[in-house]
Amino acid sequence: MLLKTLRENFYTSLKGEYPDTEIQSFFNLLAEYLLKMKRLDVTLNLFAPISGKKLEKFENATKRLKNHEPIQYIIGATEFYGLPFKVSESTLIPRPETEDLVQWIIDTAKTTTDSLSILDIGTGSGCIAISLAGNIPSAKVYAVDVSKKALTIAKMNSKLNKVDVQFFELDILNWKNNYPDLALEDFKFDIIVSNPPYVRELEKAQMSANVLQHEPGLALYVEDDAPLIFYKSITDFAGEHLKDEGHLFFEINQYLGAEMLDLLDEADFSNVQLKKDIFGNDRMVSGTKGS
Repeated sequence: MLLKTLRENFYTSLKGEYPDTEIQSFFNLLAEYLLKMKRLDVTLNLFAPISGKKLEKFENATKRLKNHEPIQYIIGATEFYGLPFKVSESTLIPRPETEDLVQWIIDTAKTTTDSLSILDIGTGSGCIAISLAGNIPSAKVYAVDVSKKALTIAKMNSKLNKVDVQFFELDILNWKNNYPDLALEDFKFDIIVSNPPYVRELEKAQMSANVLQHEPGLALYVEDDAPLIFYKSITDFAGEHLKDEGHLFFEINQYLGAEMLDLLDEADFSNVQLKKDIFGNDRMVSGTKGS
């Protein structure tokens, strides 16, 4: 099959499923990943023959897209904060709004010359922890997750980006009885950050098919009657494991900003702040311990 025909078939197959600009973006990503051809290469080689395994893989990717599987899972990679990350269906796909949270922490870290200890809770692909380790060279960064499969991906990403992050398995909802091998009982951090599950069951109707059908529910959803279950547990954990003057950062459900402010206030955190993301939604909260 000629590359020109392959591209035409690709567009025809996905027409109506996605916007035209998104289909074009998908084709460019797959051409680079499967055919090792950048956009200009495609333009200059429209009459090149595509056959064998390359054609088979491209057609399989098209079927997966028709099933609304995220392109990031199909190619097994994405970018976050300017860094490459491997992803799988065991990890959430990093979102651009989470980059704002990373930037907030980096800006906060610039206010001190001390070497910082940072803990990322529910690390998933490791995108937050690894981005912080890469941009705050003096920091010692630790990360935990309840999922062994997610931790495997996170460790791969740490090596890929050549940063040192220590990863541990931890169920944060049962942290008092579930410390990892790290002597965490006595460990104190300057910064704790988390982007925990926060999508309520009632909000599923607002979500796209690719998220509902393919991204890990373990990392996304909470019960309607306990939307802050992870935040409460992490805040309790921070009460014991943040240093005095230490900072707690959360990514949050955009509809629960007021509730999050109340949670940190009631836990005696000071300088509690709520920030919006790049889309204008309440998305991040921080507080300072013991001041």
